[in-house]
Amino acid sequence: MISSEMPEILGMSDRIAVMHGGTIVSVLDRAEATPERVLARALGEQTSEFRTLVAAGTATR
Repeated sequence: MISSEMPEILGMSDRIAVMHGGTIVSVLDRAEATPERVLARALGEQTSEFRTLVAAGTATR
């Protein structure tokens, strides 16, 4: 599912891939996904997970 509606995303998803600038920057399990975490990553907060993907050359664009 692709959506920008936070209640829909949190209510229907088991895992949530968050994009920023056309790149997937984080994949969260539903249990760890809060509106604040999803929004922070969507606004560009870089995570160690994203930095690892970039270093490995596997960040998705």
